[in-house]
Amino acid sequence: MPRAQQAERVPPHPDLADVTLQQVLEALVDPVRRLIVTALHAAETDVACGAIDLPVGKSTATHHFHVLREAGVIRQHYRGTSRLNTLRREEFEAAFPGLLDLVVRASQPRAD
Repeated sequence: MPRAQQAERVPPHPDLADVTLQQVLEALVDPVRRLIVTALHAAETDVACGAIDLPVGKSTATHHFHVLREAGVIRQHYRGTSRLNTLRREEFEAAFPGLLDLVVRASQPRAD
């Protein structure tokens, strides 16, 4: 598939200047979406949707990735037939300083 057609398969990513803190917090309140964010935060490369072990079915997982993309938390693109995901770290940090790090730290199991 030509690159132009692949780009059309992923809707445009929002400009973080247009994303509200309310949208971001609503996206991050769900534990499945926090699992996704934590997995992407730990990854050194882009991650395919199916490579993250989630406790939900494929269509529900797709919904969670969609919510994160619409809230500006992740960027998605295609490589071949795989939809890859990455955190928008630098952009997100500039718009919402420290928020991703707090979410990831709070989502990790505590050592008692």
